[in-house]
Amino acid sequence: MSLSLKASDYRRIVEHARAGLPNEACGLIAGRLAGDAKQVEKIYLLENPDACPEHFSIPPKAQLEAIRDMRSLGLAPLGNFHSHPSTPAHPSDEDINLAYDASASYCILSLAGKEPVLKCFRIERASRATVEEIIEIV
Repeated sequence: MSLSLKASDYRRIVEHARAGLPNEACGLIAGRLAGDAKQVEKIYLLENPDACPEHFSIPPKAQLEAIRDMRSLGLAPLGNFHSHPSTPAHPSDEDINLAYDASASYCILSLAGKEPVLKCFRIERASRATVEEIIEIV
């Protein structure tokens, strides 16, 4: 499975995450599926009401509005993204526990190093298995 993301959307995600420091930032991704490939067409930069460096949540109203917008544009929900302000771009135990959709892409942007690192995973909560997806920034 691979995920393709526009460079401009990648930059917006990084800016959103940096603006949210020291807390985690989050959002949703939407686009099109073509076999094993996911093409991100739109990102939704959302607020993290938890205001916490180790946790995020997406307000239900914001999620519903994003899903409505996706449907109106003919896009599929592909997954979500969130930042790790001071830890690597790898799912935490909490990320795994909250991964309810094994077909979703869970993108994690680490701001722990000098340069941001974005990785994406498919997560099977029941088995706690994580599989890294290939990300193409185009």
